[in-house]
Amino acid sequence: MSDSNALDALIQALRRLPGVGVKSASRMAFHLLQHDRDGAQRLARALQQATEKIGHCQRCHTFTEGLVCATCLNPRRDLSKLCVVETPADQSALERTGAYKGLYFVLMGKLSPLDGIGPHDIGLKKLFDRACDPQVREVILATNFTAEGEATAHVISEALKSRGVVVTRLARGVPAGSELEYVDLGTIAHALVDRR
Repeated sequence: MSDSNALDALIQALRRLPGVGVKSASRMAFHLLQHDRDGAQRLARALQQATEKIGHCQRCHTFTEGLVCATCLNPRRDLSKLCVVETPADQSALERTGAYKGLYFVLMGKLSPLDGIGPHDIGLKKLFDRACDPQVREVILATNFTAEGEATAHVISEALKSRGVVVTRLARGVPAGSELEYVDLGTIAHALVDRR
């Protein structure tokens, strides 16, 4: 029975990944054990090293192996702009565009009172301290356009405006190349309100 216990433990561990249910976890486990034991060992080592070596940047809170991440240390970044995102994945997506050259603050979440996530849980005090740095002239709120992301952006915006900080929000609207009849009504309404 110890063999099935080890297999069950692997399946349960894989189920911790977002969007992975019992069937997907089982397929992954069987594939790794049957066809790619070397890949399974590499995956195990990579996970072990990542959990041991990766921490949070002292300035922006993203993932890094050092005390301060490479983005915060880059002398070519625009110190006057601070973009607030929910996750390191969101930061990575913005970086891939090549359109933003400022600095970041990664919340590592969003306000969600129903889930018990409040301002202290996402480090808003640290963000407010960082945003009030005299070098920062604009804080760009790039939280997601979900109910929680909007609430988080609103709380941050109100708090920073009361401190005299210039706050902007990512624009939202109709995607380029789309046809209006296929775009959801909420997106069209926001595009009308946010038109320029």
